[in-house]
Amino acid sequence: MKKMSSLVFVGLLTLGIAGCGSNNNSSVSSNNSTSAAGADQTAGAVKATKIIVGTGTAFPKVCFIDENGKLTGFDVELIKEIDSRLPEYEFELQTMDFSNLLLSLETSKIDLVAHVMEKNPERELKYSFNKEPYAQWRNRIVVAKDNDSIQSLEDLEGKKVLTGATSAQAQILENYNKEHDNAIEIVYQNGAANDTVSQIITGRVDATLAADFVLPVIDPQTQLKATGDELSSADILYVFRKDDAESQKLSDAIDGAVKELKADGTLGKLSTEWLGADVTAATVQ
Repeated sequence: MKKMSSLVFVGLLTLGIAGCGSNNNSSVSSNNSTSAAGADQTAGAVKATKIIVGTGTAFPKVCFIDENGKLTGFDVELIKEIDSRLPEYEFELQTMDFSNLLLSLETSKIDLVAHVMEKNPERELKYSFNKEPYAQWRNRIVVAKDNDSIQSLEDLEGKKVLTGATSAQAQILENYNKEHDNAIEIVYQNGAANDTVSQIITGRVDATLAADFVLPVIDPQTQLKATGDELSSADILYVFRKDDAESQKLSDAIDGAVKELKADGTLGKLSTEWLGADVTAATVQ
């Protein structure tokens, strides 16, 4: 089985959830990486097709640079596990700003996106998803701990709400605004700012939206709280080019690997290790 090798990164890397990436791209590949055409790694070996996997570097616990300069996190380590179970493919991680991931997929700079991407109707119009989810979670409104005035999207009308461009949370806000005359002031977070907690507790913005596991990740000092009912629940899947035969073949192979990882407990262990709970089950723990 293949093993993914050491990482080389260029540029200043910052942490946070909005951009989930640096402005510089870098990649992680095997020491014996194949060409895109899938050259033999050893004489007589089965050809392995190189797959470029797009991810980010600034989402703590999911895809981030640790204190040793290593790219790691739930999505990164899961991709490595999938890679080890698919000898017909050679995965290479390429990091970039979150807002560039889907565009890079469309333009064939990468072959799939691994960045806890939610499946929603808007994305389904342009992209394909694998069928076997590797996580499920819910989105809720997040406000300062002493704020009891906000419980719903209606309560956010006339207020500033922080979100990442192209994110599933941004889509929730944008959909609401389409039907309510842009009642919510959406503040798109700069990937270099990465100060969600500070912006909310200082009043620069009133709230953000976040998946249920995210709050303890970005707010270890518990200065924020989730409020109101869930706004959406979604499967977390990998994203591929739409109407592409090779992408569908890869998607099917990844589905098989994810099922194996669920069955042997590896997926649940990775989730608990990195996210603090098993968010891979049908009901979020």
